[in-house]
Amino acid sequence: MKEIERKFLVDAARLDWIKEFPSKAIKQAYIQNEINRSVRVRTKGDKAFLTIKSGKNALNRDEFEYEIPVSDALEMFEKMELKVLSKMRFLVPFGNHTWEVDVFEGKLKGIVVAEIELSSEDELFEKPDWILNEVTEDTSYLNANLIKQLYGCSL
Repeated sequence: MKEIERKFLVDAARLDWIKEFPSKAIKQAYIQNEINRSVRVRTKGDKAFLTIKSGKNALNRDEFEYEIPVSDALEMFEKMELKVLSKMRFLVPFGNHTWEVDVFEGKLKGIVVAEIELSSEDELFEKPDWILNEVTEDTSYLNANLIKQLYGCSL
């Protein structure tokens, strides 16, 4: 399945209202992380997923996601000694889309990004006023690279 997604930095100082929207705690780690593909395990609320992504750019990638038992995900985190990233994801409707706003926790506190999924690369959409600059193609904001920054090492 194709995923077309754009990512933006968010003005964290203007988000005092965000807790009014639905949210889920997310913990995720990467089993494999290479330039053109990644394999991720994630818990999101009371569910867990194994996700495979491939593609040369962050805007348009193939994504395959499979629900797995939460106990399996937690066991993978522990037994595979995976480096885990934690964040809260808020679902914020705006215009004709729902923005996924990720507020990172721990040592990454202060980083807030918003993603929007689109039906085509050239689809027009409204940007909320709390959106700053686009970082879709800035690899330093990929979750796999934020984990490297968090732990100061490769995966």
